Amino acid sequence: TAMRTALVLLFLLALAAVPGALLPQRELNEQKTLSYISAHGVLGTVMDKLELFDVFKSVWFTAIYVLLFVSLVGCLTPRIIEHFQALRTPPVPTPRNLARMPRYATRTASGTPDEVAERVLAGLPRWRKISRTRADGTVEVSAEKGYLREAGNLVFHFALLCILVALALGKVYGYEGSRLVIQGDDGFCNTTSNYDNFRAGSMVDGTGLAPFCLKADKVDAIYHPNGEPDQFLSSISYQDESGLQTGQWKHYDLRVNKPLRMEGVRVYMLGHGYAPTFTVTFPNGEKRTQTVQFAPQDSMTYLSSGAVRVDPPADLYPSDSERRQHQVGIEGLFAPTKALQGSLMSSSFPALRDPAVAIDIYQGDTGLDTGRPQNIYSLSRDQIDSKRLVKKARVNLDVGQSTTLPDGTKVAFDGVKQFAALQVSHDPTQDWVLVSAVAMLLGLLVSLTVHRRRVFARLTPCPDGDGRTVVEVAGLARSDQAGWNEDFDKLADRLVGIPPAAQEKE
Repeated sequence: TAMRTALVLLFLLALAAVPGALLPQRELNEQKTLSYISAHGVLGTVMDKLELFDVFKSVWFTAIYVLLFVSLVGCLTPRIIEHFQALRTPPVPTPRNLARMPRYATRTASGTPDEVAERVLAGLPRWRKISRTRADGTVEVSAEKGYLREAGNLVFHFALLCILVALALGKVYGYEGSRLVIQGDDGFCNTTSNYDNFRAGSMVDGTGLAPFCLKADKVDAIYHPNGEPDQFLSSISYQDESGLQTGQWKHYDLRVNKPLRMEGVRVYMLGHGYAPTFTVTFPNGEKRTQTVQFAPQDSMTYLSSGAVRVDPPADLYPSDSERRQHQVGIEGLFAPTKALQGSLMSSSFPALRDPAVAIDIYQGDTGLDTGRPQNIYSLSRDQIDSKRLVKKARVNLDVGQSTTLPDGTKVAFDGVKQFAALQVSHDPTQDWVLVSAVAMLLGLLVSLTVHRRRVFARLTPCPDGDGRTVVEVAGLARSDQAGWNEDFDKLADRLVGIPPAAQEKE
C-alpha cells in the first residue's frame, strides 16, 4: 500500500511498453512481424516466446498492469478514509511551548484576550479554526488550511486509476478495423466481413456494430516540390443510422488528424495509394475490367507493386478445367511519374504526372479455385514454379496502351484511381479517458499550488494590567517551507491588526 510501490510499478509499465513501440506487433501487422522473426533467426524465435511481439497482450505486461491497479487501490483506500476523518476532526490543540515551533513571533495588541481572539479568528476567513479559553483567562486559537492539497493529490491518483480501468475496458469492449477504399467505388458498410483487417475486444462478437456506410468520392494528395507529402485528402459520403433509414448521404472532407466522428466511431485517414485499372479482352470479344490497389514500395516516389487475377467468361471454354487454364494473371509495378533506365522502370515523383506500369502477364491457373488464401499484392509462387501459371509477356504500358498475347487475349492499361487507407475505431471509454486525464491535470495543479499550513495563537493578558494582550503566534508548514518566512510575519501582523510599521516603532 506504499505510494513508492505504485510509482515503481508505473515506471515498470512505461518501461514494459517500450518494446511495443520499437518492435513490430503481431496485432498490427502479422506479415511484418513474421518477416522480422524470420530475419533474426534464433533471436527472433526467443523474442517471440518472450511475447515481445504481443507486448500489450503478454502475461508480464498484464501482470504489471494488474499489480499497478491493485497497488493504487491499496494506496488510495486508506488515504481517502484518513482524509475524510481529518476533515471531520477539529484542529489540534495549541502546543504548550510555541517558541519551539519553526515559525514564531510575538505581538502586543490592544483589547482583552477574547476581543483579540475575535480579530484573530476573523483574520483567518478560509481556515478551519477553533478557540479555547483556559481557566486563567488565556485564550488559545488553533487554525489549519490546505486540506485541498491532499484532496488534489487523491483526485490525481484516483483519476490515474480511472484511466487504467478505462483503457482496459476500452480494449475489452472496443474494436478497430482497416479498409482501403478506392475513389468512385461503392465503398463499404460497417460489418466485420467488409474490413481488410479487424481487431475486436474479447467482449465484442462482431455483431451489433455501429450502423453506417461510406464511400470515397475523391481521394487526393498534395506534395511539396521535393516529393514529401503535404496533405492527404478524401471527400467522402456517408450514411449514419438516420441516413440508412432515409437513404440520404452526408459529405465530409476527411484529412489526416481530422477524423469523421459518428455513431460512436471515429474514421481516420491513414494514407493513400494508387489502384491501376486493367481491361482484359478475351478472344471472343468479352471484356473484364478490374481496378486493384497496389502497395507502395517507396514512400518518397510511391513506386507500387501489385497483382490482378482475371477469370475468363464462363461460356468461352467448354469445361471448368479448360477455363482455369486460361485465367490471366498480371503482376508488376506502377509508377505515378515514370522514369526509365533502359527498359527498367521506376518512379521519380509521387504525384500522378506520367503514370505507367511495368508488368508480367501470365496465363494458366492463378489458384483462384484452390480455396487457399493468397497475397493480394502478388501471384502465387507455387502456381508459377509448378508451371501451372506461365509467363506470356513482359511489357511497359502507359495509360491507354495495350499488348496482345499469342492466343489473341488483349491486356490494356486504362488508367489509375487513388485509394484511401481508412481506419475505423470504436472505443466506448474515450470520454472517460478524457475526463480522467483532465481530472489528473487539475488534481496535480491543486496539489502543487495549495500549501498546507497550521497556525497557533496564545493570547495572554499583559502583566501590567493596562488592558493590552500579549499575542504569541506560531506557524507550521506541513507540506513545505517555501515562501513561509515572509508571509508568516505579514500574517502575524494582520491577525492582531497592527501595521508592521507601528510594530517596529514599538
